[in-house]
Amino acid sequence: MKDIAGRTVLITGGATGIGAAISRAFADAGAKVAVHFHSGGPAAAALLQEIQASGGQAVGIGSDLTKRGNPEHLVAQCVSALGGLDILVNNAGGMVARRELAEIDDAFIDQVFDLNVRSTIHCCQAALPHLARAKGGVIVNVSSVSARTGGSPGSSIYSGTKGFIATFTRSLARELAPKDIRVNAVSPGTIATDFHVRHSTPEKLEATRKSIPQARLGAARDCAGTVLYLASNDLAGYITGQIIEVNGGQLMA
Repeated sequence: MKDIAGRTVLITGGATGIGAAISRAFADAGAKVAVHFHSGGPAAAALLQEIQASGGQAVGIGSDLTKRGNPEHLVAQCVSALGGLDILVNNAGGMVARRELAEIDDAFIDQVFDLNVRSTIHCCQAALPHLARAKGGVIVNVSSVSARTGGSPGSSIYSGTKGFIATFTRSLARELAPKDIRVNAVSPGTIATDFHVRHSTPEKLEATRKSIPQARLGAARDCAGTVLYLASNDLAGYITGQIIEVNGGQLMA
């Protein structure tokens, strides 16, 4: 992936879990990395120290992307710090909480949509002029296996937002192709990160593990390689509008 070296990349939610693995992968490939974080300041500081100690180039930018104007400010800070933007990875998101239908109110819907949908839309809008100036700009979104399966009880709003991300990815791929911008998404299965520490019981995770043909939960690094591949114009230059499932066979389509 020699074409990744020297390119500038912004990873939202890039300090922990899957995002941290993606940040490390881009830094190892020689990219200039902007690691976005919100509440994970200590994790971001540790990650930046790790990347810089290995000879990589990275900056950390803190921002709450659910607040009006912050996605635009984040992209502007990234461009100022790194000198441009070639690749945007929209990884920030979350379930917020498990709520069954009877417990869902408008405030909860807004909270999950702001985190998973509106932040992605606004980051793409803010990045667009910079990606259009890049030679072969790239957007990689992060969906979820629950976009296809519907998830488990209590995750309907989260799963719906991830279904939106998948459709949004395909739509943008058609719209932005004339600007030489490719848009794809990675759809992780059950990945062993803090996400599932917060939202899944050990018993649920073990039942899921037994159902996966590869007989293990995913690791964050399993997703990072796919994101790096999709960001490489040398390797994936004729791939756009695709949702790549990374789940050990948990879902086969």
